[in-house]
Formats: sequence, structure tokens, C-alpha cells
Amino acid sequence: MLMKKLLVFNLLIILFLSTVSFKLKESKQSDRMDWWREARFGLFLHWGIYSVPAGEWKGNTTYGEWIRESAQIPIKQYEEFVKQFNPVKFNADEWVAMAKNAGMKYIVITSKHHDGFCMFDSKETDFDIMSTPFKRDILRELSDACARQGMTLCFYHSIMDWHHPDYLPRRKWESDRTAEGADMDRYIVHLKKQLKELLTNYGNIGVLWFDGEWEDTWTHERGKDLYDYLRKLKPNLIINNRVDKGRSGMAGMNKGKSYAGDFGTPEQEIPLTGLPGVDWESCMTMNDNWGYNKNDQKWKSSENLVRKLIDIASKGGNFLLNVGPTSEGVFPDASIQRLSEMGEWMKMNGESIYGTKASPFQKLAWGRCTQKAKGQNTVLYFQVFDWPADGQLAIPGLKNKLLEAYALNSHPQKQLLVSKSPKGTININVSTVNQSKYATVIALEIQGKPLF
Repeated sequence: MLMKKLLVFNLLIILFLSTVSFKLKESKQSDRMDWWREARFGLFLHWGIYSVPAGEWKGNTTYGEWIRESAQIPIKQYEEFVKQFNPVKFNADEWVAMAKNAGMKYIVITSKHHDGFCMFDSKETDFDIMSTPFKRDILRELSDACARQGMTLCFYHSIMDWHHPDYLPRRKWESDRTAEGADMDRYIVHLKKQLKELLTNYGNIGVLWFDGEWEDTWTHERGKDLYDYLRKLKPNLIINNRVDKGRSGMAGMNKGKSYAGDFGTPEQEIPLTGLPGVDWESCMTMNDNWGYNKNDQKWKSSENLVRKLIDIASKGGNFLLNVGPTSEGVFPDASIQRLSEMGEWMKMNGESIYGTKASPFQKLAWGRCTQKAKGQNTVLYFQVFDWPADGQLAIPGLKNKLLEAYALNSHPQKQLLVSKSPKGTININVSTVNQSKYATVIALEIQGKPLF
């Protein structure tokens, strides 16, 4: 009987310790994600030697960062771009300042894209920035500029590598390169060494953003192993879900909980509904290409981009907006203009984006909503796209006691009149509010958490 009691007692202890361990693990993950959830808005930079042809090859002008694969350029011919890459106009401080003025809180730059070319001084390869006429470590200069300006630097690093002799599979069209002697396990050793360089030589790195995991040579086991390896190197590092095999296409979310990765990565799309309890980030281009294409003039408007940012925040996600710099080291003029115009809106209304949570409303016909705790109360931020003709902003079904309402663009803040209809609809009188470009934000403070 005593043995039975001891066995039960030991089992309870094990269960208790397992629960505590799980809660601690969950808490640590939450802690390291805090700055990222607060940030909500980041800059994506796709930059490499593919900016030299600027999207054009043999009369075709539709290429981007995939040009080596898409145009089927032999490796020796592609390597010629290294000799032509000389971004003499690159100024790290200017880049970081543009991101900061746009309201962005972190930068994710391609340390290495699928072509294998490294934008840093890597001891593991000569196919890097130090082999170009430029001979300056791009990532070192960006790291220093980010430290000076309080920006978090992050790296995009491709698992796929079309240049390394050990990476498999080969491209089917590569008649000049056989797979003889290639060893994928040896390539993974190389990959880990490069990632260690990035995490130890460039200051505080916030995120490792992986891509290229979809080929058969990359497995769930390899993804989990790489995730664990990086987590030991840097416990506070955030790693996207493309380190593993669980991503469901461009929707970017994991198929199940067994896959490694701290956040989902929808690409060129925004989930239709929020994803409660799940971290995710929509990455998107300003035009049709990630890498610089001189002929691509299909630019999204600043209004479109601001409203995308709002829509993403209203669903609890982050927005990673891309710029493809030129081979000279400058942002295209259209990108600069859009970053500036987004920044003007963010200076006035960033409070409704940073550190907010998803909307408690299922749908609002005239715009979006984000929310933020204020002590025991809640501030609801209503981003109005379609201005009410009668000057009354209708808020459906909210039962809380109403404390105050005001427009973020009014200084000093002027209290707005709020009333409730017999059917329970709250009406905020916005007839005296000046409308902002892109979206006007009305804040409503309520007692407690939203009740419907």
C-alpha cells in the first residue's frame, strides 16, 4: 500500500514539474516576443547581386531576385555580377533613418538569398561582399547604424543555396553542374557556421527569417535541429516558421503545433480573419518584385499600404514591407516617397498600431479597430476609412461604460460627444473632426475589457 502511495506521489510530482516546465517555456517565449509584438511594423530589404541586371535578361524584363533560376543563368555567368556589384551610394545611416521615419521598428535584410551570395564578410565562402569592388561589409555597417539609431536588425537567410557545391538538389536545367560528390549533411555544417557568424559578429540580432525550406532535401528533423541549435546560441532570438516544414503555402501558417518556429509568415496576403493566440507577420512588396526591377512601376499607393498596415494590426499581426534597393545602394524614388508618406500618418496615429491587439469586433463596415489596455480599462482605436455622411460614427453592440472619446489628430485633444441609441448602438459625433489622409483615428476609452 505504501509503495502504491509513493508511486502516485511521484507521478504527481512529475506531472507538476512538467506543467511548471511547460509554463516557464511558454513564459520565456512570450517574453522574447514582447518587443516584436509591440513593434508591429518592419522593413524588409531584398538586396544582392541580382540587383545588377535589375530584372532584365535577354530582352525579358520581368525578373527579380530569382533571376538566376528564372532565366536559367549558368553559375559562371551569374558570378560575373559579383565583379559589377559596387553600391557606392550605400549609406547605412540614411537607410535606417528612412525606416525609422516611416514608423518602422525593425529591419530584416537578406544576409543570403537563394543564389548563395552573402552580403557580409563570411569566413565560410568567397562568394560574398568582400569579393566585389565594394569590399565593405554591408551588414556590419547596418548593424552599427541600427545601434546608433535604436533600430532592431534582423536577417533573412535562405536555407536553399544555388551556389554551394554541397547543396542539393541541383537545378534540373544545370547541365554544367552535376551532383557528384555533393553532401547535404556537409552543407548543413556550413549553414550552421554562417548562422553562427551572423549571431556572434553583428550585435543584437532580433529575428532570423528563414526561407527556401520547401525542397525535399530539407526535412522536419533538420528544421527542428537547426531551430534548437540557434536557440542554444541565442536564447532570446525569434525564428520564423520557415525554419521547418510546417508552412501551408503562401498562407504562411503552420499546419500543426509540432513544427518549429515562433511566428507564421503569410506572403503577399493578409489572413481574412484574426488568429487569436497566434503570432504572424504579413510580408509584402510595394510593387510586383522583391528584388530591384527597373521596369516594375506597378506601385501600391501610400493609402493602400497604410490601410494594409491597419488591417494587419486589427487582426493582431505585424507588417513587413519590402524595398528592393538598386545596385548603386539606393532605394527607388517611389519607395522613398511611400515610406515618407506612411511615416507622416504614423507620427500622428502610431499609437493606434504599436503594442495593440486585434479588434474585438467581428466586422466594422466603415473601417477597422485595434485595442490597447490602459490600466484596468481599454482604449479602442477606430481607424475610419469611409467617413460617415451624417457625422455619427456608429459602434455596434458595446455594453461597457464609456469614459471618453477623441480624435488622435486633434491637438489639444477635444472630447467628442458620445450617445447610445435605444438599440444599443454607440454613436460618436465626429462632425467637428478634421479628416486625415488614408484613415482618421477615433479613440474611445471604455471601462474594463470590451463586453458585447
